[in-house]
This record gives sequence, structure tokens and C-alpha cells, in this order.
Amino acid sequence: MLQTTIAGSLPKPSWLAEPEKLWAAWRPTGDALLEAKRDATILSIKEQEIAGIDIVGDGEQARQHFVHGFLERIAGVDFEKRVTMGIRNNRYEAMVPTVTAPLTRMGPVHSFEAGIARASTTKKLKFTLPGPMTIIDTIADGYYGDRVKMAMAFADLLNQEAKELEALGVDVIQFDEPAFNVYMDQVRDWGIEALERAAAGLKCTTAVHICYGYGIKANIDWKQSLGSEWRQYEDTFPVIAKSKIDQVSLECANSRVPIDLIALLDGKDVLVGAIDVASETVETPEQVAAVIRTAMQFVKPEKLYPCTNCGMAPLPRAVAQGKLVSLAKGAAIVRAELAR
Repeated sequence: MLQTTIAGSLPKPSWLAEPEKLWAAWRPTGDALLEAKRDATILSIKEQEIAGIDIVGDGEQARQHFVHGFLERIAGVDFEKRVTMGIRNNRYEAMVPTVTAPLTRMGPVHSFEAGIARASTTKKLKFTLPGPMTIIDTIADGYYGDRVKMAMAFADLLNQEAKELEALGVDVIQFDEPAFNVYMDQVRDWGIEALERAAAGLKCTTAVHICYGYGIKANIDWKQSLGSEWRQYEDTFPVIAKSKIDQVSLECANSRVPIDLIALLDGKDVLVGAIDVASETVETPEQVAAVIRTAMQFVKPEKLYPCTNCGMAPLPRAVAQGKLVSLAKGAAIVRAELAR
């Protein structure tokens, strides 16, 4: 029990992309880039193993961004027609591509890195995909004229991709939905339906990741506006608890989330964020253990998975690796206590 895992992204090596930056440009080109992505994926897996992480991921080494990495292989998405758009209820602006035609996959999107990751470890493997609501919040619509209809179209494509990843031997498929912490009414009205559509028919473990975002300035500033308690989960958790999704990944460490809210996820596995991705301070194993002990007041240890709050792509590599080591050691402390 208390198997550790990561939310998704890890820092890229400096020979692959500019370090400590989201949307970082690739440094190699052509065949050299493909080889570098392969090497970085293997390295990411091995560094997680060295740290002691139980359920490893590819670290999202082969994609620039967790959403646009998927969109790059979708026909109907025009990257030449970029527009400036507010994202996450105008929390920040980004230059995003536009949907200009019916959406179809041009072929497998992430099979390359998923296959490399699967061949590189005997541990359980998790792979992350963007959720339908978060995708449509990160792209302009110049075709459907109905964002819910567009979300359902993306859900169908995600389902095709997820089934291929499952066939490659992926044990856990996680859909990242930070938008679930922004558009709570829409989560209830159609977001869960779209999420379940993306996960339909999967036999592997399914998860949804809902967080307050990467540790970048726009997100940190937004968090400061949320008041003394961050209660967005209170609206979404009861709806998710009724869904067919197996696991819920959430932000907890150094946040203002009332920890008792995780009791609303009764019946689900809870990936409790015990690592703060908005700080370069490396947690001690005891600090991680303290978060786990608190979470166990509301979730049984056999349903609890210590995790990171969110992806760690913008952090220095040494910091991220130190945090992974502390995550594994903190979980080991509590496992030993339970054994006694």
C-alpha cells in the first residue's frame, strides 16, 4: 500500500529543451530530436526507479506541452492559424491553434514514447493524456460552433488513443483536467460525461488529475486570490465520486485545501499530492509522511497513493529528483509505521 507515483511531467534535460520553462523549444532537430526524445524518456523512467517511485511515467519527455503534444497529431487542428486566447477563465493568455475542420487522429499519437517507457521498466506504468474539458479550454474553435460538441469529439479521439496505450501495456491511464477546478458547473453538466466517454471500455486503471496548475507565476498569483481556503474540490468531488473513473489525483501539499474534502471521494483511490511543485524547496521525508498521515484520517491507506501536486516540468532537474526521493522515503516511513 501507499504506492508512490507522479502527476505527470518531469523536467527535460538541457540537451533536449530549454530547462525550467514551459513550452520550451526543442534543441535537436530531425532524427536527432527523435533519438533525444527516446533517450530522455528512458532516463526519466530510470531516475524515477532510482528515487524509489513505485508507479512510473514517461515524464512527458517527448511532448512540449501536455495538451498540445496530443493536438499535434490531430487532423482538423490548424497550428498555422494561431490566436491569442484566455485560458482557465482568463487566468492567463496563450497563442493557441484553431480547430478548422472535423477532428480525426492522423494515427497513434503517443505510442512512440509509451512503447519506449513500457520496454524500459518492469514497474507499473502510468501514462497521461489531456482531458476533454481542458483541451477545449486550450484551443480555439473555428469549426464546431459548440464547445461541448467539440469536447465530445476530442473525447472520442482520446478513447481511441487510450485503448492503443492500454494494448501497449500501460497499467494506468490518467486524464489531466485542471479545468475541473475552474468550471465547476460545467463539470457537473457535461464534464464528467466527456471524461467517461474518453475512458469508455478501458480495462486498465483510469485516473483523473485535478490540480491548481504548474508552479508558474500566473498560477501562483491566481492561488493568492482564492482566499484562506481552496474549496473548489468540494463542488467537483461528489460528482466524480459517482463516476466510473477509478482514481483521483489532487493537490494537497502546501495548499489551502481543507484535507477533509478528500472524504468526499469515498470509494475512489486518492492520489494525494504530497509534493509542492510551486516551490524549489525539497521536502523532507518526514514532511511527506506528515501529509500522508493526515490524509489517512479520511482515506484508508490501501486506497491512498502519495503523489506530486502537479507536473514538475518547470523545476530544476536536481530539485525534482530530490522531491521524488523524499516522496518515496516519506511513504516508506508511513508503511513501516503501519507494518508495526
